[in-house]
Amino acid sequence: MTKKVSRREQILQALAHMLEVSPGERITTARLAKEVGVSEAALYRHFPSKSKMFEGLIEFIEDTIFTRVSMILKEEDRAIARCEKILGLLLAFTERNPGITRILTGDALAGETDRLRARVVQFFDRYETQLKQALREAEIQEGIRPTMPVAIAANLLMATVEGRICQFVRSEFKRKPTENWQDQWPVIMDGFFKQTAGNATAPLAQAGYQNG
Repeated sequence: MTKKVSRREQILQALAHMLEVSPGERITTARLAKEVGVSEAALYRHFPSKSKMFEGLIEFIEDTIFTRVSMILKEEDRAIARCEKILGLLLAFTERNPGITRILTGDALAGETDRLRARVVQFFDRYETQLKQALREAEIQEGIRPTMPVAIAANLLMATVEGRICQFVRSEFKRKPTENWQDQWPVIMDGFFKQTAGNATAPLAQAGYQNG
């Protein structure tokens, strides 16, 4: 039996769809109400402002992504696999949700409140913190660590992924975030980790860290 979609969900889905099909255009509540098939007054019964609608989409992003990140950290115990899955998750999510991705890049937030932009900054900061956790635990659990300080290493990985996401939006969703990622990932990891001093006798290859 098909689950009935609430009016609130319909509004958020319509907003995400309009962000996808109308890049560069400012979305008004009048246009959004027409897309949903209700009056503007009906919109405001569910959301007191358009800002709250954007917040609803950001909450969807946060809930979806960080629930899955927590699962990855529990299910996967190898650092390289953890990082690959955490980053791949964000790339795949943005590819499946083009309109919402415009919120993450800030493209859809022009003219909106500073609070929304701060919320997106907070999202990426939190994501980077998850990567730092994975990198720090690698030293404890596997005897390996990045060849640069953890904060710098995590930022490098985030910058790589954010760059791909920005390319996706800038190309109007033609250049997919996951395109060629499987070919690039081994190159990114080549020389990224090193053995800690107390574990120098165990080659990375023995732990399954060969390239390719």
